[in-house]
Amino acid sequence: MVVEAAADDDNGITASLLLIRNSDASSSADSENPAENSPIEQVALTVPTTDDFTLPCVTFRTWILGTLACVVLSFLNQFFWYRREPLSITSISAQIAVVPLGHLMASAITDRVFFKGRRFEFSLNPGPFNVKEHVLITIFANSGAGNVYAIHIVSAVKIFYKRSMTFLVALLVVLTTQVLGFGWAGIFRRYLVEPAAMWWPQNLVQVSLFRALHEREKRPKGGLTRNEFFLIAFICSLTYYVFPGYLFPMLTSLSWICWIYPKSVLAQQLGSGLHGLGIGAIGLDWSSISSYLGSPLASPWFATANIALGFTTVVYVVTPLAYWLNVYKAQNFPIFSDGLFTSVGQKYNITAITDDKFHIDLEAYDREGPLYMSTFFSIYYGIGFACLTATIVHVVLFHGRDIWRLSKSALQKRHMDVHTKLMRRYVQVPEWWFMCILIVNVAATLLTCHFYNDQLQLPWWGVFLACGVAFFFTLPVGVIAATTNQVIQLPTFALKCMAT
Repeated sequence: MVVEAAADDDNGITASLLLIRNSDASSSADSENPAENSPIEQVALTVPTTDDFTLPCVTFRTWILGTLACVVLSFLNQFFWYRREPLSITSISAQIAVVPLGHLMASAITDRVFFKGRRFEFSLNPGPFNVKEHVLITIFANSGAGNVYAIHIVSAVKIFYKRSMTFLVALLVVLTTQVLGFGWAGIFRRYLVEPAAMWWPQNLVQVSLFRALHEREKRPKGGLTRNEFFLIAFICSLTYYVFPGYLFPMLTSLSWICWIYPKSVLAQQLGSGLHGLGIGAIGLDWSSISSYLGSPLASPWFATANIALGFTTVVYVVTPLAYWLNVYKAQNFPIFSDGLFTSVGQKYNITAITDDKFHIDLEAYDREGPLYMSTFFSIYYGIGFACLTATIVHVVLFHGRDIWRLSKSALQKRHMDVHTKLMRRYVQVPEWWFMCILIVNVAATLLTCHFYNDQLQLPWWGVFLACGVAFFFTLPVGVIAATTNQVIQLPTFALKCMAT
């Protein structure tokens, strides 16, 4: 679990670092020298090339609204994670919500300067609510918007193994896996943030929104400004979601084949959008429409087409063939399920083959028989491992030379786009800070696994192995995420194998 949590955190944190890199310049017009602009067309069209260095950033408003957004989004995403169709509330929601709050604080809080003329001079209200404060608040929100992957450990122990984990141990597991991502973020910053080729498509959506919310533009005759268009689209989408989200949840999947043949097993396997292949099923809920892709509006066309082709091949070609050819007794189990089964299709009793310390009892396993998974679930894991291998090969072939140059500290000698040059004027967080965080966190993980080994069963060498795998995969996975908006995840099954 340490591996995937670290990789997920690093991608989210690295994206947040790039967010401020791309958004710091969003308060003024484009540069007069287009030759310095980003080589990525989408970035050049979206992100301005100038910056106002006088705007205050770390303010009282930033800390209050940022902390509030982080806490609220963290709670809501974790709360809704246990739904069949998890509702994910992204940092864009906080990005929208804090605008009126920021302007309200700017107009209501005193502008008195405390300790004026002294070293610690500060003001609770340094002026109008500006775009840089807004970006920092969104970064706070983004840090809490991601679902805490380590919670799966706590949930699995309680739900599947019928065991308990103390609150302290669960808290330590969550904190150590989350903080580990901050260490990776600093180490891989020069590879995943500073190069112009690492453009993080999802962040361009937020940059466009920042500009719409803060830049004043003249309304064209017979048209709408970006702010007006956004407000109309926001109100319409929010109003519509009341129907599939609350009033008529069946709009999530309308399976007309199942309506025609309600008692046919084959019809359920083919047409069910929740328990089958979903052939002909119609989804009117955005969470189901975008479930296999994440955010299709933010992904490049080539990534969307690639994912769609792979999705179609796996779901409508490979899975049906494997099922109806009865590969590994596939027809004894549902065609689409994440459950574990016996050879005759009954639910597998996990607690019968494990002892109080979560160790497998081989004699009990022989009595219960082999463990089986559904056809789709098995293929899903296989595709997950194949994607990891393909990711490494792709990054080596297409980005290997650039990574080697950056490893030799040649960043200063290569061409930098205007956004990287603008960020050079700011004092960056030293890399050794991240190294210290990483070392302290690994030490804390080792101590946690040592003193609470009866609940975690992870030996000291397992911690180093997990960190090594995370270090190895973070860069290639990050490169794919930064260029395609698709995050390749290490299957949980691999982590369980490593832990045992």
